[in-house]
Amino acid sequence: MEINVNTDNTIDRHQGLDERVRDLVESSVGRFEQVRRVDVHLSNQNDQKHEDGDNYCMMEARVAGYDPVVVHAHAADLHLSISGAAGKLKRALDSAMGRLNDKNKRDAVPLDPEVPIESYKGLTDNQ
Repeated sequence: MEINVNTDNTIDRHQGLDERVRDLVESSVGRFEQVRRVDVHLSNQNDQKHEDGDNYCMMEARVAGYDPVVVHAHAADLHLSISGAAGKLKRALDSAMGRLNDKNKRDAVPLDPEVPIESYKGLTDNQ
C-alpha cells in the first residue's frame, strides 16, 4: 500500500511526522488488501473557526473495485486530528468492504415466470 503525506505551508513537515502518519495508517487500514493508496492531507486552518479545532486531516483511500473513501477530522492538536481521521477511515473501510462482500455473496432473487417483470419494482438494475 502506498501512503502519500501532503501538508500545506502552515505545517512544519519533518521525517517524524511522516513516519507517525504512515504508522497510524498502516495500523488502521493495513489489513484491507483492496486498498492500493492512501493520500493524507494535513493543514492548520487557523483563519477558519471550527468547534473542534483548527488542525485538519483528510484521508482518501483508493480502493480496487470501489469508489475512493474520504474522511475528515478536526482537532486542537495535529496528532489528534491524524488519529481521528485514521479511526474514521478504518470504520468507513469496514463498512465499504462489508457492503462489497455482501453484494458479491448475495444470490439473485428468483423470479416467478408467471408474474410480470414490472411488478418487481426495485429488484432489477433498470429501475
